[in-house]
Formats: sequence, C-alpha cells, structure tokens
Amino acid sequence: MGTGPDAASGPPSCPGPGRAGPLSPDAEELPPRLRPAPRGLRLPPAAAMPNSVLWAVDLFGRVYTLSTAGQYWELCKDSQLEFKRVSATTQCCWGIACDNQVYVYVCASDVPIRRREEAYENQRWNPVGGFCEKLLLSDRWAWSDVSGLQHRPLDGVALPSPHWEWESDWYVDENFGGEPTEKGGWTYAIDFPATYTRDKKWNSCVRRRKWIRYRRYKSRDIWAKIPSKDDPKELPDPFNDLSVGGWEITEEPVGRLSVWAVSLQGKVWYREDISHSNPEGSSWSLLDTPGEVVQISCGPHDLLWATLWEGQALVREGINRSNPKGSSWSVVEPPGSENGVMHVSVGVNVVWAVTKDQKVWFRRGVNSHNPCGTSWIEMVGEMLMVNVGMNDQVWGIGCEDRAVYFRQGVTPSELSGKTWKAIVVARECDWSHSGSSSSLLSAGCFFGDEVRGSGESAPSDTDASSEVERPGPGQPLPAEPLDDSKNPTGSSASGPGAGRTAEDTTEDACPAEGSRAAGPDTHPGPAPTPAELPWTNIDLKEPKKVPSHSAAGFPETTSLSSLGLLPLGLEEPYGVDDHPLWAWVSGGGCVVEACAVPRWFTVQAGLSPSVQTLSLSITPAQTAAWRKQIFQQLTERTKRELENFRHYEQAVEQSVWVKTGALQWWCDWKPHKWVDVRVALEQFTGHDGARDSILFIYYVVHEEKKYAHIFLNEVVALVPVLNETKHSFALYTPERTRQRWPVRLAAATEQDMNDWLALLSLSCCESRKVQGRPSPQAIWSITCKGDIFVSEPSPDLEAHEHPLPCDQMFWRQIGGHLRMVEANSQGVVWGIGYDHTAWVYTGGYGGGCFQGLASSTSNIYTQSDVKCVHIYENQRWNPVTGYTSRGLPTDRYMWSDASGLQECTKAGTKPPSLQWAWVSDWFVDFSVPGGTDQEGWQYASDFPASYHGSKTMKDFVRRRCWARKCKLVTSGPWLEVPPITLRDVSIIPESPDAERSGHSIALWAISDKGDVLCRLGVSALNPAGSSWLHVGTDQPFASISIGACYQVWAVARDGSAFYRGSVYPSQPAGDCWYHIPSPPRQRLKQVSVGQTSVYALDENGNLWYRQGITPSYPQGSSWEHVSNNVCRVSVGPLDQVWVIANKVQGSHSLSRGTVCHRTGVQPHEPKGHGWDYGIGGGWDHISVRANATRAPRSSSQEQEPSAPPEAHGPVCC
Repeated sequence: MGTGPDAASGPPSCPGPGRAGPLSPDAEELPPRLRPAPRGLRLPPAAAMPNSVLWAVDLFGRVYTLSTAGQYWELCKDSQLEFKRVSATTQCCWGIACDNQVYVYVCASDVPIRRREEAYENQRWNPVGGFCEKLLLSDRWAWSDVSGLQHRPLDGVALPSPHWEWESDWYVDENFGGEPTEKGGWTYAIDFPATYTRDKKWNSCVRRRKWIRYRRYKSRDIWAKIPSKDDPKELPDPFNDLSVGGWEITEEPVGRLSVWAVSLQGKVWYREDISHSNPEGSSWSLLDTPGEVVQISCGPHDLLWATLWEGQALVREGINRSNPKGSSWSVVEPPGSENGVMHVSVGVNVVWAVTKDQKVWFRRGVNSHNPCGTSWIEMVGEMLMVNVGMNDQVWGIGCEDRAVYFRQGVTPSELSGKTWKAIVVARECDWSHSGSSSSLLSAGCFFGDEVRGSGESAPSDTDASSEVERPGPGQPLPAEPLDDSKNPTGSSASGPGAGRTAEDTTEDACPAEGSRAAGPDTHPGPAPTPAELPWTNIDLKEPKKVPSHSAAGFPETTSLSSLGLLPLGLEEPYGVDDHPLWAWVSGGGCVVEACAVPRWFTVQAGLSPSVQTLSLSITPAQTAAWRKQIFQQLTERTKRELENFRHYEQAVEQSVWVKTGALQWWCDWKPHKWVDVRVALEQFTGHDGARDSILFIYYVVHEEKKYAHIFLNEVVALVPVLNETKHSFALYTPERTRQRWPVRLAAATEQDMNDWLALLSLSCCESRKVQGRPSPQAIWSITCKGDIFVSEPSPDLEAHEHPLPCDQMFWRQIGGHLRMVEANSQGVVWGIGYDHTAWVYTGGYGGGCFQGLASSTSNIYTQSDVKCVHIYENQRWNPVTGYTSRGLPTDRYMWSDASGLQECTKAGTKPPSLQWAWVSDWFVDFSVPGGTDQEGWQYASDFPASYHGSKTMKDFVRRRCWARKCKLVTSGPWLEVPPITLRDVSIIPESPDAERSGHSIALWAISDKGDVLCRLGVSALNPAGSSWLHVGTDQPFASISIGACYQVWAVARDGSAFYRGSVYPSQPAGDCWYHIPSPPRQRLKQVSVGQTSVYALDENGNLWYRQGITPSYPQGSSWEHVSNNVCRVSVGPLDQVWVIANKVQGSHSLSRGTVCHRTGVQPHEPKGHGWDYGIGGGWDHISVRANATRAPRSSSQEQEPSAPPEAHGPVCC
C-alpha cells in the first residue's frame, strides 16, 4: 500500500506499490459546451444546457448553430474559416472549407478525449546477470507492442497530429488482472509468448512490464484540419462533399463514426478508425464506383446513397458491423428521365432526394433489408437541398428564399411528414441592432411573465440609443411596405396572413397597443399568451403568388415590448447583407421530439429577446431570498388573522365518502388466479378532523358472497406491478410484507389503474399525515420497474436497543422513472435512468399517474427513459448440417430468455409493460460478457455453461443475443443534467448538524464510458451544480462512493478497488489513486462508504467489510465477509447498512429484491450481527445516505461512561 498522499508527474517513481500510476496532472476543468450557462444560473427546463443543435452554412460560408432550446442562430466560435458544407452528429461536426480541405469541429466537454499508448519492455533471464535486455535472436523486440511483433521504443511513439498533446510522461502500469503487482510492475512467464503471472517462479525465464502514457485531444470548439490524404508524388484531388453517419452500426468502439467523402474527380473515400477516442480518424481509403459521384449521404445505421453526374443514384450494400465500408453498389434510376437526382439524403429508414428541377421526392419501401426501396413519391415544395437528421426528421433550404425549413409531422408511422414549416428565428448578430436591454427591469420581470404598467416609467437604454422610435398612445406603426431585401427570414413562405401587407398587420396591432394605453413614458406589458407565427402548409410550387412586400414575419397580434423593441424575428432591417440566406443545413446532431417542438416557430409577443435573456439571469440565491420573504409574510399574516379566533371550537364535519369499482384480485387460495371482484373505498373524517380509509374487496367463493378489508393506515406500500398483459398493483401491510404475499389488484385499463393508484396513495398519505415533498432525511428506493419510492425515517429506525422493524416503514411513490438514485441530508438528490441520463430532483412530488391533490403544481417536468429488451437465439451443432435450431428434447427453447427457462421469440416478445413502446427493430447485441464472433455468436460445450466468443473443437452449442430498444415517457420532479451520461453517482453523506464552511457539496460520478468525474458548484440552492472536473484513471471505472470524511473509494471494471488520496473541500479532486487488493478470487462491482465504514459487493453477491481503517491508514488492512445473496448495498452517514437482498423466504413465498436493514451496527461492532427484512420483492436499489436521524438517547445511556475507543472504531473527521 502506498502510504504517502504525494503525487509525482515524472517517470514511474511511485511512492508505494499500491500506486496505480502517476496521474498528475490528472484533473483538469475543461470548458463546457456551446455557450455554457454562467455558474449558478438556474435555467428553465427547456434551456438547461442544450446538447442538441442544428448546423447551417450561409451564402458567405459562415457556420451557425441553432439550439433546440434557443431562439437565435449562433455564429460558430471558430469563425475564421469559410465553409461550403457541413455534416454534424451530436458530438462533432465535419465540414469542407472553401480551401477544399476537410475539418472537424469537436464540441467541448467536461470529459476530455484521452487515448492510451502502450509499450512493453521484455527481458530474458541470464544465468550470469539475471534478467536483462539481451534476448535471443528468435525472441521478440526488447521494446514492443503487446504481440511482440512490432518494434515500439518509448521515444518512437509520436503524436498522430498537432491536435494532440501528452498528458504526462511514460510510467509503469502496476495493475495486472485487477490485482496490484510487485514493485516495478513485472509479470513472469516460461517463454514468449505464454501465460503471464504476477509471481516469479523457479521456471520463469522471461518477464515483461507494460508502460503507458496518455495523450489528450486538445482541439475542442475549433475547426481542426484533417491530415491530407494526398501522396506528395500525386496531384491533389480536393473534396467537394462529405457525410457523417454510421454511429448506430455498432457500439464498439464507443463513439464510432463513418465519414464518407467525394472528391472533385468523382471518387468516393472513406475515413478509417473514427471513434470517441480518435475523433479525427487515421487514414483515407478509396472505394471503386461505377461512375463519377457528385454527392453522398450516410445514415445513422447501414444506409448509404450517392448521386452520379448522369442523375442516377448509387446505393451501397453489405454495410454491417464487421464491414462498415460495404461490399457492392446498386444503381437506382431517378424519378424521371428528364431531370436526374441532384441531391440525396438518408436516415434510418428514409431516403429524400431533390432533382435538378428542385422537386422534392420521397423514396418508398426503404429499410435495412431493402436499401434500394421500391418507388418514388413527389412531395410538395421546391428545395435546393434536404437533410435527414435524428429520428428521420427532415430539414431543407427553400429554392427562392433560401430559408431553412423543417418537415412537420414526421413519425415512425408517417415517415414522409405532413408540411414544411419555416424557421423564423434571428441570428445572434442581429440582436445587437435591436437596442440594448441591459437597463433596470421592474420586479415583475423576475416574478412572472407579465409586467404591469405603473404611473412611474422605468428607465431604459433605448430612450436615447434605440434605432426604433417608440410610438405614443394610439400612434400607428410605420406603414411602409418591406421589400425583399429588408424582409425577415422566411419572408416568401405562404400561409394564412402571409400575403397581408404591412398596413394590414399594423391595423391589427394598433388596437392591442391602444387598449394598453402605453404612452411614451409608460411600461407596456407583453401579450398574455405567446403568439404563433402564421406558418402552415407551405406550397413551394407556387412561390410567386406571395407578394414581394409580404410581412409574414409579423404575428397576427403583436405589441411593442417594454423596451420599445420589435418581437423576435422582427429585427429592424439593415440591408441585403444582414438577411440570412442559407446554403447548407445539417440536422444529424439535432434531436426533435414530437412531444417537445422547439421554440423556433413561436415567439412571445411584446417581449424582446434581450429581455427574455435577462429574465433568466436570476441566481438561485436571489430566488430563494424572495421565496423565503414571501413565505415569512404569509405566515405572519396567518397568525394575525387567526389570533382572535382561537377560543372558538373548530367546526369539523363528520362525513363518509365512498368510491366503488370493478377490479380483478389475485386470490389468496389455491389455485391462485385472477377473479372478478367489486371494491369500495370508504373514507371518513373523525371528530378531530383526521381522515382514515378502508378498502373493501367483495368476492364470491362457491356461490357464497364474502369480503376482505384493508385499513389504509396499515398499508406500508402501494406498488404498481407492470407486466405485458395486466394493469395491476399491489398493497403491502406489515403482515403481508412478512408473508411475501401482497394484495394484488388489476384494473381493466391503464387509466383506471392510475385513478385507483392516485386515490389510494392519497388516502394512505392522509391517514399517516404524510404530505408534500419528501424531507431531506428521506430514504429513497427504486423497484425493478423503475418506480421511485421514499420513506420518512423514524428516529427509532437506527436505535441500538429497540429499532423500528423496517417492515413497518411507509413507502410512498414519487413520480418519474430511474434506475438508481442517490441523496444526502442537504436535500440534493440525483438519479440515473436506464439510458444513463442524469437527473436532478427539483423539490416537487407526484407526476405520472399522480395528478391533482396527489401532485405538486410546480417542479414537475416531462421525463423519458430508454432500455433494451434482450432475448437469446440458441443452436446446437449437428454432424450433418452444422449448427441448427433443432436441439435435444432436454435442451432449452431455441428462442429464450437468458436463463433458457422461458420461451421468448421476436414476434411474441412485448415491451416490459404497456407504458413502454418499441423505438427500434431487433438487432444483434455484440456487447455481451464473454465476447462474440463477427456474427454475434457465443460458444459453449453445453447449455448452460461458460460462453466465449471463439469456436473450439469442444463447443457443441452456441447462442446469440438480440436486443430491441423501447421508450417510456412520463413526468416527475426531475430535470435532466446534460450532456454527459452517467453510470454511477455518489453524494457525500452529511449530518444535519455538521458544520459547513461554505464549501460546495461533494459529488462524484462515473460516466458511461468509465471516466471519473467530480461535480463542482453543487449546493442546496443549486443541486445540479455548474460543471464537471475530470479525474484521470488508468482504466474505466464502474462504481464510486464518497464518505462523510471525504474518503473516495471506487471499483474498476476489472473488479479491482481503488482509494483516492488527499481529497479535501479545498482540493475536491484529490491527488492520486491507491490500488487496494480485492477479496481473494473475487471481482468487486460496487462500493459504499459511510462515516467510517467501507462495504463492497462482488459479482457473486458477497458483501465485504473493510477492516483496519484508521485516520493514519485510510486504505484499511483486509476484507471480511459479512453476508451473501446481496444485490446492492448502501451505507449511510451513521454507518448504518441497508442492502437489497435476494432469496428472502417469507411464510407464503420467496422474494427476490428485498429491502434489508443490518441490525446491531454500533461503533464497537461496525459489522452488526443480523438482518431485519423489509419491503420486497422486486426492489433494485436503495439509498440511505440522506438519513442522519439519530435515535434519542435514553437516560441510562447518558449516565453510562463512554467506552474507550477501539482500533476498529469510528475515524474522526
């Protein structure tokens, strides 16, 4: 173990053998993405750090981006170059500049792009001098790659391009198979090549060690020139078109892309080896084509089309995971013989084309099995070019007005869409001409959408400097017609009102202004509702019907803003040069959901863009200040009003309220089945105003009417049980929890189930007087279906003598859908979805099926999640026909789940529940453990056995994993924290009485790629934080946890454990990693750290406790086994231990996924001595790291003298 916290940055001179390697400087705060929000700025949900942008190029070669959460075109940061065209993805954009060179623009991120270089030092044992670099002539190089075939000296490894820089010097990797090696990092073997081991044996004649060095990609947020493909001996052949796609062909390597380019000579080129860790690729390779190609388009999956000079289209066939360049070309004839295809763009299952007469065509019948499609369909409109983006959404540039258009109505069932809609937002540079709005704003701007007029005028910069003269009361707007050169974006679009003149628009606008009586010195308010611009179905076939002086940019009802500015999209005309004329658009990185249309087509009448921007510049501290002030004033007013009426008796109405309905009940007797029952919920109010409820279940057994009843004040959990066929839910009581047999009810429709769930949940909460948002001390948990539950901890829950049984804890559901959740006692709660999206808790409650009184009216937002459903194709080898789908009678189903016990076919497999919907087709999953061959097969000797990716002579069976994505859309008190997706997150557990010195709350996370991140700026007022700090590692990590004393422990993907040294509030990232040996023959998968205790969980379900942790030796000494059958562990700020356990036996059945509490945990016995079983089964995750509620001390405990501290007692912070 390394005992010193110091970090070295030079060659491998480690302070101790436990050191994973000198990683200093290993933490660097990188600039956030495009136009980051200032630290502490609380944005509305739609504007929270957008990670989806539309790219476009104007006629002057300037590149602009438009965020789905923004309302203006933003000039690219690196605007020195002029471009012809661009092709974008979510993380980068490729382009061809006017010098015909290829450039790539990699968006900045808090996580750097790192690539590891490796070199192996090889030595052979000599009887005279021992191990030395003198090798045999038949041996490998003294310095080589991992295979030993390539000479690789350390000084011969160079950076591939000027866009990279070295992170540190070379150092020795002392990690071998998840275990730390001896000093020096040597591994031994009998000969080259052979199996290497950590320990030196008597027959170890050779040895080697691995040297590693990281390089970092530094050209972020700038256009980086791609090294030329040209041979100096050949004439240059510049490119004139390129396309980026292929990111859905395979997930390995991470961030893989296919970049295709076309040269001026009509040749097609492919860029090799592009991935997240190598964004610029390695080299260009030439592909043969049957003719001269003009333009090319690559989809996200395996679709690739190109156009020929003759007007025909080429389709690339044979593109797959093992052959991303494809195998052959097919020719597709154009729609007509007179006008050939000039431009083509493809998506996942769509192909759009533009012919030489600017007609737009849609290709019918295109899919992975038939990439050529069947026939052409002419669409309305004339375009210069079209581009298919994410989710097969379509963008285009108008033929005459050169405006950017969006195809509305594109859905999986209607891929051709319905109508073209123009994007009417302004450019960022146009805002500077609209006047300054940095003057003082009234308080109404900060507290609501409406600014009420008053007798006093608000001073404004536009009083003297605005170029737009502010009209007086009743004074009409200037009635001069706007010609084409001064018309805003999209002026040639037709639609209702598009042909109206400026005078007509003014006549509609003037009464609205007059009704407000907005004089020159008054502060007019905006319109109460946003006005939508009149863009409807745009018929580009007859553009000349639109008058040249149309003012389509005006909304039908408009008003001047409070600062005398025109609304968004109505910037004052300045000349032809300021009118945006577009030449190219790329939507490959723009995600437009049908449920969340961008604000590019609607404007807020009467409020200028500058004012809208300023209204967002309120810090959380300001927001909290006025909220507390209002709350204090309301509390004082309530006290004053009720002071004189305290002696009156409170009038309470005793009433009974009944709701009845028809449900199905999973009967308690055998044979268990669903029976039709009538249910009635009786809710009554007592003399003291308290409400209680009883649920009656009326059923018939052997023609005899009976009933069962449940007191809702005894219900401890109300859980939806979602499956493929039933809308069911379960009610747990303490007795039913111990039996592992809840009351299960099913409704006929989803709406009925949601109504009953909301009503019963509200009744349970009223019976227990639990309302509002969860307390900061709440315990959070998640079921295997992704439902989120919270429980308010009792002070007796962690009592030493008589703790509260955890089967009596009341759990209530919070809206949303997550895979894991983490909380601390300051009210900061983070969650991670199945698609690795990070979410932060907003402070609300409810959402989803909980509406009305069961949900808060604010802080509820739309939330989505995506997960994969897996099935397996099984085959057995036959001596005659080879591998076939005909197995032995004792074999598993040929299409089954992972266990092989349940039959699962492609046609018969449905989404997990009726709330999920398929969003993809079935595809082969190559990322399964054990590896696969090129077709995705895994081989084994028999079912079931250990599977591997290469076939041997003893392998008689094989299987292949198929996956299909499904999506769920719900709502809850959660906001997304883009753009980095996470695998694990940990927040420091704190006691509510802990002294805080103004430091931010420590939050650590693991990205889905395995990067270690530290979140900066996290506080109770700003739970989302401000930015990420990257912490360098030698390998990808899987789990992380931070303790109450800033002890950071982590688990790598290879199962090894690490401890981060010297983490303090002033040094949030620490300085170096210490490699901790894992338990013998075990691979760890999760770690959790409390006040002093460290618990770890291995892949076999064993729970381990770290012994020997002291302030002077925080790494501890050894692992001690605690329990088995554990799925998840959570250690709280009081060192309390809670787990999710498997195979918990009840009196009626066996449950998997049960909440369990470790009893007997005390400072002198930190491992405890038993388990208390709580709610279950079907639970997947629990977090008790916010519960710092201590049990009240009894008088006998207070009189007892304190025991002397032991060696394994708590560590003082």
